[in-house]
Amino acid sequence: MRESSLRSLLCAVRRSYKRTTNSQHPYPRYPNLIRDKTTSLIDQICVADITYIRIATSFVYLAVILDSCSRKVIGYAISNRLDTDALAALKMALAERKPAAGCIHHSDGVQYASTEYIKELKDHGFISMSRKGNPYDNAQAESFFKTLKYEEVNLWNYRTLDDVIARV
Repeated sequence: MRESSLRSLLCAVRRSYKRTTNSQHPYPRYPNLIRDKTTSLIDQICVADITYIRIATSFVYLAVILDSCSRKVIGYAISNRLDTDALAALKMALAERKPAAGCIHHSDGVQYASTEYIKELKDHGFISMSRKGNPYDNAQAESFFKTLKYEEVNLWNYRTLDDVIARV
C-alpha cells in the first residue's frame, strides 16, 4: 500500500488524546434530565460538548450544540481558548432555533457550568448536566466528534486557527 502512493488505502492513524472535560469545579451541578429519554421532535433535547483539534503549534477547540432528534449542528464556535467558545455556540443555537422553554440542554464539564452560561440557559428555561466523568451520558455529542475527526480532522495537518475555520 505504501508503494502504491494511494493514501486512501492506508488506515487512519489515531491521534493522541487531550482531555477537555473538567468535572472538578465549584459550580452547582444539575440533574441529568435525558437519562432513559428519547425524542421524536426537534428542539426537545440539545446536547453540547467540546473537542480539541491539533494545529501546528498548539490546539484549537470546537464547541458544538446538536439537536438530539435531527442530530443537526445548531450552534458551534471555534477558538484557541477552551473557556470561551461554549457560550458563543450556545448563543448561535439560540438565535438559530429559538427553542421553547422546557427544551433540555445536556452537557458536561466546567465550561457549561460557568455563571454566564447558566444564566443564558436559565433565561431560556432549560438545563441538564451529566454525572461526573461518564462519557456515555453525552454519547450523541461524542459520536458526532468521533465521526468528524475520522472523516475530516484526522485527514488534514492544520497549521492555523484560520485553516481549521475554513475546513471545519
